[in-house]
Amino acid sequence: MTLSLAELDTGTVIRITGFAEDSAYSAQLQRLGMVPGTVATLLRTAPLGDPVELRLRGYSLALRPSEATSLQFEVVSK
Repeated sequence: MTLSLAELDTGTVIRITGFAEDSAYSAQLQRLGMVPGTVATLLRTAPLGDPVELRLRGYSLALRPSEATSLQFEVVSK
């Protein structure tokens, strides 16, 4: 079962495991520090689920879940 970022609860901790596809967008996410092994916490989700705010490597990053569909992750804790 594959979850999207919008389906996660606030406070959920994830570990990035990779990307489903090689694209310019996934390359940009990697330049922003979202490389395999990185741990991130879901801080909040907008009322309609788009965007979501992740905290990783000492900064916050807002992502649209529809744009981050190639992001593969595992839930570390809820």
